[in-house]
Amino acid sequence: MTSPRRNEDVLIVGAGIVGLGHAMHALARGASVTVVERNPRALGASVRNFGHGCVTAQDGDALRYAMAARRHWLRAAGQAGFWIRDAGTVVVARNDDEYAVLEDFHAARGDDVVLLDAAAVSAKVPVAEGVVGGAWLPLDLRVDPREAVASIAAWLAGQGVRFLWSTSVHGIEGDVVRTSRGDVTADKIVVAVGHDIDRLYPEISDRFSVRRCMLHMLELDGPERTVDPAVLTGWSLLRYDGFAVSPALKQVKDRLDPAGLEAGLNLMFTQRPSGEIVFGDTHDYGEFVSPFRAETRDELLLGQARELFGIPAPRVRARWRGVYASAPENFLIDSPAPNIRVVSVTSGIGMTTGFGLAEQVIDGLFV
Repeated sequence: MTSPRRNEDVLIVGAGIVGLGHAMHALARGASVTVVERNPRALGASVRNFGHGCVTAQDGDALRYAMAARRHWLRAAGQAGFWIRDAGTVVVARNDDEYAVLEDFHAARGDDVVLLDAAAVSAKVPVAEGVVGGAWLPLDLRVDPREAVASIAAWLAGQGVRFLWSTSVHGIEGDVVRTSRGDVTADKIVVAVGHDIDRLYPEISDRFSVRRCMLHMLELDGPERTVDPAVLTGWSLLRYDGFAVSPALKQVKDRLDPAGLEAGLNLMFTQRPSGEIVFGDTHDYGEFVSPFRAETRDELLLGQARELFGIPAPRVRARWRGVYASAPENFLIDSPAPNIRVVSVTSGIGMTTGFGLAEQVIDGLFV
């Protein structure tokens, strides 16, 4: 590894998808870039998710960032050579009130939301009987996050971006970043450490009311058929701002099981390239990640899997806990100094919006 003592145009703390997005856009401007990451590779939220670019269900700034990120994901896949599916998302409606939400969403978004009858839903995705209809969101994307994040980092390294892996950042003073391997100086610094903002900038974390959101996720045996789109359900209608356009959303919330509401259930799944289903997820919030994992959350998920797929005993291949930054606003951008930006996606949509957010931040730094 080369000596960390070097002056860079841009230094980025954090090699998750948001940090890598900043590196991509800084590199595109011709800047010299160093990325500092405390782990030997990305191990956090960026590799523990569904790999779902949930573009259409966003609203406001999130929709704007997501639309930009969609373009960047497709370009990055061509450059870095990772697996991507431009196959959209199917939202499965299992009750009339859920379908009413989708009708209102279609009225608001036009061709970006294609209504489906029950037969069309079943033709696209493997779900049990009892579906009343659904919608296809053709703009959504899907990647395998474990492959994609590593491939992007490798491609950036091949383009001259320097990575300091297994390197902790102890503090930032002016243009000097103090690391466990020595100091690095940079004209512009981006801190993209997700939920760990409080480790470097506790005052910013407090001001934005950042907490940690803990997820329960499962990997299940996949069906014999390939499932190209991502799949959302009625539970997902409560998780994404775009669906709030519908007055029928209140009926959905009033009808759904209180246990699922308490767990912040977002019942959805994607299929990995090797065929397994990534299934989840529940949401718990706090200031730290508990080392203790409640089995009741997995029992809730497996009960929902049995109902959704009509399978008496879905086989679990893996279980894990995800974690991401959560705050009242979807995005955190702060400037503790003119040359520094502290950036986090604080709503669990980093894969969807991170590349678009990073483009705006880098543009602002180079003004």
